[in-house]
Amino acid sequence: MIRAVLTEVAVFLIPFILYAAYLVITRSALTHRSSWPLRVVGWLLLSALMLVIVSLLLLVHYSGAPPGATYVPAHIEDGRLVPGVEK
Repeated sequence: MIRAVLTEVAVFLIPFILYAAYLVITRSALTHRSSWPLRVVGWLLLSALMLVIVSLLLLVHYSGAPPGATYVPAHIEDGRLVPGVEK
């Protein structure tokens, strides 16, 4: 669960990291307030939210079992643990 949350946080931070890299490359003041105007931060926030939404939709669409699959939970056979399988 923590990996999924950290992945989405990382996806959210991508636009901000790219903008900070742009500021470093152009030798602008990275920590100066004038380098982070409200309009730019708004666009970064909007693009970050769109990236998170797209990544969540892709995760839902491409992960999990195929439609109609039946999950057989993990169980013990002959004293050995058999992992769960989707059939």
